[in-house]
Amino acid sequence: MNHYEIILYWSKEDNAFVAEVPELPGCMADGFTRQEAIANAERIIEEWLQTALELGRSIPEPKGRLMYA
Repeated sequence: MNHYEIILYWSKEDNAFVAEVPELPGCMADGFTRQEAIANAERIIEEWLQTALELGRSIPEPKGRLMYA
């Protein structure tokens, strides 16, 4: 289980829920339901982390809830 923040919102343009992971650049997923989008995001997070390891890139520590101004 990961501890990265997932931001979930409805995209009218895509007609789907979108789940973004702000701490992992480019890491996002979608789904027709909230649950599907979150499940897809969890899978994509694991793939993002695995790819970063394989490429020798740094992996940011999860910070939990981000603060916005």
